[in-house]
Amino acid sequence: MPSISTRRGDDGSTGLLYGQRVTKNHPQIEAVGAFDELNAAIGFAKATCPDPARRPALEQIQHDLVALMGELACAESDRERYESSRFQKLDASALARIDAAVAALEEQNLRFEGWATPGANLHGAALDLARTVARRAERQLSALAASGRQLRPVVAQYTNRVADLLWLLARQAEQA
Repeated sequence: MPSISTRRGDDGSTGLLYGQRVTKNHPQIEAVGAFDELNAAIGFAKATCPDPARRPALEQIQHDLVALMGELACAESDRERYESSRFQKLDASALARIDAAVAALEEQNLRFEGWATPGANLHGAALDLARTVARRAERQLSALAASGRQLRPVVAQYTNRVADLLWLLARQAEQA
């Protein structure tokens, strides 16, 4: 197995999907990093979930995030190449799945007033942590768009809805 330490980034650069090099603080790398953090935070929430039946939904979001990060890690000049590739891509069905989950939770008439105060239990706190990371990732998407990287609307829509879903899941976890 090859070493994970290539030393190619020792100069402060890192590679995009098709080999272009950019600085490690490039807006695309910042966005990919924020979604990587979100993936890890959702993994923590999944690990703390007391109901094994709910874990697959969180894992599906993690799989969606991997696809989303692939798109973010592609240079604008390679966008057409990426779009025609076999890489998994976030699509309208992923957004519909999140919308359905939000609607199902909203039908439960969860109790909440004003700002949430995370920490009622470990799982709820983990979900709130993931939510705040999702909102940061959403802000990174905005910065990425401002730097000239065009993104499909579903990427921002999905990110916004995942943050909403995590907020509702945290409120549900607090009331369990």
